[in-house]
Amino acid sequence: MTILPNRNNSDADSNATTEIIKPAIEGITVDCVIFGFNKASLEVLLVQHAEGESVGKWGLLGGWIKKEESADDAAQRVLYELTSLDNIYLEQLKAFTDPKRVLDRRVVTIGYYTLVNREDYNIKAGFTLREAKWYKINDIPDLIFDHNEILEFSLMQLRNRVRQAPIGFNLLPEKFTLLQLMHLYEEILGIELEKSNFRRKILHMKLLVALDEKQQDVSHRAAKLYKFDPDIYKKLTEKGFNFEF
Repeated sequence: MTILPNRNNSDADSNATTEIIKPAIEGITVDCVIFGFNKASLEVLLVQHAEGESVGKWGLLGGWIKKEESADDAAQRVLYELTSLDNIYLEQLKAFTDPKRVLDRRVVTIGYYTLVNREDYNIKAGFTLREAKWYKINDIPDLIFDHNEILEFSLMQLRNRVRQAPIGFNLLPEKFTLLQLMHLYEEILGIELEKSNFRRKILHMKLLVALDEKQQDVSHRAAKLYKFDPDIYKKLTEKGFNFEF
C-alpha cells in the first residue's frame, strides 16, 4: 500500500486515476505478498512506487479497499491493476494493526499471500509504479512501512502450510523433476533435504504421476519427468497431510 495525496485536477485522466487510488474506506488497506519459483530460487515480487510519500521506495503490492468490495475482492483487484495478475490462488494472512505502522495516521492493513508460476504470467507494472521486480527471498531490501514484517509472516505461514497441504506446488511447471520439487521444498523451508529420503516420502504419497518423458536439452543426464495426480492433489488440498522430514 502506498498513500497518495488528494488531487483536485479536473482532467479526465486525473479523475480516473484518483478513482482507483483514493481511500474508499478510510484507514483500511490490503497488502499482498507474491511468491514465485524460478528454477531453484524462491522469489517475491516487489514494486517501486512512482507517486505519493513512498515514491522511489520498494514495497509489497497494496491499495485501498473500495466501499462496495470485500477485502478478498480488493486484493484480487489490486494485483490485477498493478501487475495484470488475475484469478490466482490467494490466502488471507491476518490484519496488521500496529498504530505506528504508518506515520501521522492510523492505517490497518489486511495481508495476503499468493503463489504463482513465473512462466505463466507476464508481469506489467501499473501506472502508479516505476517498476515491478522479482527479488530472491534472501536479497530483500528495506521496504516501506511494515512490509518486511508482513513478508516474514507470510513466509512463516507458507512454511507451515507446505507441510500440511500441496499449496507450494503451484510454483512448479506442469511437468517437473523430483529434484525441482525437492529444491522447491528446500527454498520454502530454508533447509537442506536428503535426496533419497525425500524421494521415498514424496512417492509414498501417491501424489505424483510418472511420465514416459525425460528432460530435454540439458547438459547432464536427463531426469525423469512427473506431474501431479489431480484427484489426489484435490483430496490432499482439502484434507491435508503431515509431510515432515
